[in-house]
Amino acid sequence: MSVKAAILLAEGFEEAEAVIVIDVLRRLDITIETLACQPSRQVNSYHHIVMQADALLSERADTLYDAIILPGGPDGTVNLAANPQVIAMIKQHDQQQKLICPLCSAGARVLAGNQLLKGRRYVCSGDLWQQYDDGVYVDAIIVEDGNLFSGQGLGVAFDFAFAIAKRLTGDTERVDFQARHIYHATAG
Repeated sequence: MSVKAAILLAEGFEEAEAVIVIDVLRRLDITIETLACQPSRQVNSYHHIVMQADALLSERADTLYDAIILPGGPDGTVNLAANPQVIAMIKQHDQQQKLICPLCSAGARVLAGNQLLKGRRYVCSGDLWQQYDDGVYVDAIIVEDGNLFSGQGLGVAFDFAFAIAKRLTGDTERVDFQARHIYHATAG
């Protein structure tokens, strides 16, 4: 069975969060498409790094993925939240019980800001959650509630990506091997 995910990129996305997730999932043979949520496939990141997306969101509006991943970034999440095509894609995938995976500010700005959490538990960066009344904020690095899989921010991007990979593939042993191969926590 082929597993396929999409990561939605809007002007100002957090590039490290996006690239870490893309890298980890591709290492584990999960097909991940980068989708530009704007008229051009070239997307400027939060730190002004230009990334060429695989396709435009408008070209994949009818594609059903196993997971939709939303990186953070102050401007990126504002742009995702304001895009009707993004909201429609999230709703479509949520209704099909596909994974919805916001990282950093995306959980609050994109999902809570558009009343898409529907009372589910989530985490986001900082105190941004205080600006929204949708969802139940949990102070944790990763929160899983049904098909909603949220991560706190850039500092947990590897853990977030590995957790998504485990959920998508069900192959804990292979994911753990890859985690040990490319990532390890520092001794405290």
